[in-house]
Amino acid sequence: MTITNPSNSWIDLPHGRLQYPVYLPDATYGMVRSVDAADLENVSVQGLVMNTFHLMQKPGSLTVQSLHGMHEMSGWTKPIVTDSGGFQAYSLIHENEKFGKITDRGITIIPENSTHKLQLTPEKTVQLQMAFGTDIVICLDECTHAEASDSDQVLSVNRTLAWASRCKKEFLRLKQQVSKSEAIQPKIFGVIQGGGSFELRKRCAEELLEIGFDGFGFGGWPLDSEGNLLFDILQYTRELIPPEFPIHALGIGHPENVVRCVNLGYDIFDCAMPTRDARHGRLYAFREEYPSFDGKWLQYHYISDEQYIRSSQPVSPGCDCLTCTRYSMGYLRHLFKMGDTLFPRLATIHNIRILTRLTELLWEEKYGK
Repeated sequence: MTITNPSNSWIDLPHGRLQYPVYLPDATYGMVRSVDAADLENVSVQGLVMNTFHLMQKPGSLTVQSLHGMHEMSGWTKPIVTDSGGFQAYSLIHENEKFGKITDRGITIIPENSTHKLQLTPEKTVQLQMAFGTDIVICLDECTHAEASDSDQVLSVNRTLAWASRCKKEFLRLKQQVSKSEAIQPKIFGVIQGGGSFELRKRCAEELLEIGFDGFGFGGWPLDSEGNLLFDILQYTRELIPPEFPIHALGIGHPENVVRCVNLGYDIFDCAMPTRDARHGRLYAFREEYPSFDGKWLQYHYISDEQYIRSSQPVSPGCDCLTCTRYSMGYLRHLFKMGDTLFPRLATIHNIRILTRLTELLWEEKYGK
């Protein structure tokens, strides 16, 4: 029997299906800090995001390939999305120009305390991602801040479009080499740049649609200078893409922002914040087991607070993760204050489960149980 996808609520990939909305933890260097593949599977993680720019340095592209790609190396059997690393390269160079430069050809990086230059061209990013065994290739793009100058935004869009065309051409060439016995092929996503300009976002989206991609990403910094979500430009960008195409809200993963973006029609989310918060003792919790997303439904527990010394309560009511079903906040605080390595594992397991449970609830709200 053929299973249809009338609401475009999932995408099938070589290593499995992503059902939208979906949160993908950041496994930047091939791992989510403090947890292993089994921990991630146990909290219903559907896929991971890994970073080409970082992996080509540590452990190095040759090492990844000698270990038969990212899936075998990491023990992760489900989908992997590989970010091109354009955002990380932009951030590094923007911080200090001595770390490299961006030209029409691509990005040259000079890592700190190194004289060895790393070349990141559109073709090379696709080659690396395919060699790593990715399920979704993300095109190399030139990132900008929303408040960058008009000339910088125009240059960013021009390069992003030129690089996207080169990425697509290289992707098609390499895809011909994938075994024909594989019924499901890797996918490629283009990235929509344009900063805070509606006109540039429109131009970028339309020309990417003309090139042709399996999905798209919202590129650029998604927050304003005060840390607020760029709601209007996110909404407009989603409206530029036909609903049959998935769109990845790159770098967005705060629980409240996930809800806002799902309501705008975004499908895929990733962010290091939930796991970083976990390691530093900021734990997420639903105020109710089945929250209404209209009001204040999210709360934080700063586990170092003295109020948790004798707390026998779990972090979040009704949460089915290992942390909440077996341990109290009082015990977690004890682990945190002792600096025991068990704390970051249990905290990370919990925060990730809040995100995966959140996307499950949003799916049920949209499509029914």
